Amino acid sequence: MHSYNHRSSSSPSTSFLPSICSLHTFIGLAVILCVYVTLQSSITLNKKSLPSEQIKSSLPLSVLSSSTSELEEIPSFDPPPTPPYSLPPTEEHVRPPPQNDTEPETLGGLGEHFDISWGDGRGKFHENGDLLTLSLDNYSGSGFQSKNEYLFAKIGMSIKLIPGNSAGTVTTFYLSSNGTTHDEIDFEFLGNLSGQPYTIHTNVYALGKGNREQQFYLWFDPTQDFHTYSILWNPSKIVFFVDGIPIREFKNMEKIGVPFPKNQPMRIFSSLWNADDWATQGGKVHSDWSKAPFVASFRNFTFWACIWSVGPSSCGSDPHRTDSKNGWLGEELDHKGLQKMKWVQENYMTYDYCKDKWRFSQGLPKECTNKKS
Repeated sequence: MHSYNHRSSSSPSTSFLPSICSLHTFIGLAVILCVYVTLQSSITLNKKSLPSEQIKSSLPLSVLSSSTSELEEIPSFDPPPTPPYSLPPTEEHVRPPPQNDTEPETLGGLGEHFDISWGDGRGKFHENGDLLTLSLDNYSGSGFQSKNEYLFAKIGMSIKLIPGNSAGTVTTFYLSSNGTTHDEIDFEFLGNLSGQPYTIHTNVYALGKGNREQQFYLWFDPTQDFHTYSILWNPSKIVFFVDGIPIREFKNMEKIGVPFPKNQPMRIFSSLWNADDWATQGGKVHSDWSKAPFVASFRNFTFWACIWSVGPSSCGSDPHRTDSKNGWLGEELDHKGLQKMKWVQENYMTYDYCKDKWRFSQGLPKECTNKKS
């Protein structure tokens, strides 16, 4: 009993109880203080980690929407940039007329040279045949073709492309022969959304083989006015021009086994049709039929040409021969012309089959490895 009383009054656990309580209180306050400081630091850190203006556009919308304390609105995603609609000084880039040619043939209006070939009235002549329009709606497109065939020619057409939202549409101007081993020289204009650039798609077929695509943007808006698109096709080369500026050259390289269009006469064709399964952004953007009918306009057809017929060519028995009238048959790009073409290809070319090693994994075509075409 005595022992028990002694323990209850003088036990160390009882005598030190106030000190232990004070210690527990201190630890509790320290823990609370640490938690408070940690929370404040976390809040400050989170504020400093909010996205800057420079990287907002690269963040997912879910990330941006979680930071509403700092962002007043979610930024929109800008479309791809359009090419600059400008050129260096005119004298550096406008090709002079060929030296030995007479004036190109422009006899009569377009109606003298072309027939509407399809479209159930969607292709129409205007202004006494000086203007021709093609239209496209959700039922059909339209097209026209030349009355004559040509074996070598230098042709040009002024074209005003579809304004506004032209996504999914393709306007064409090209030369082509018939048959499975046909030759073809293509200008194709691939439409786009409003404010986005048209793509010029070029291709060359020889003996039925194509896959020679080069694509370009333009340095102007082709929907605001007429611009001239030309093809020089002679025995030694094919050259594509835009407003007299060469953008592409495909040389005759038969000596190394590359076929070249030279034996099959070709007609001129033009068409407007729907290709929204591939034409605009790889088919991701389709035609907006609420904007139909889509209309492209054509005028001012010019040509130097060897007109093919059942008898001799209009260039004589030897269409390869050049003289003062047919100087274009031997026309070459001079140094300035080559510089202009180089400038276009360096600044506006968007695709070149000669650089597509993934597509031609077994080796680039011969004309690419021998000399740039």
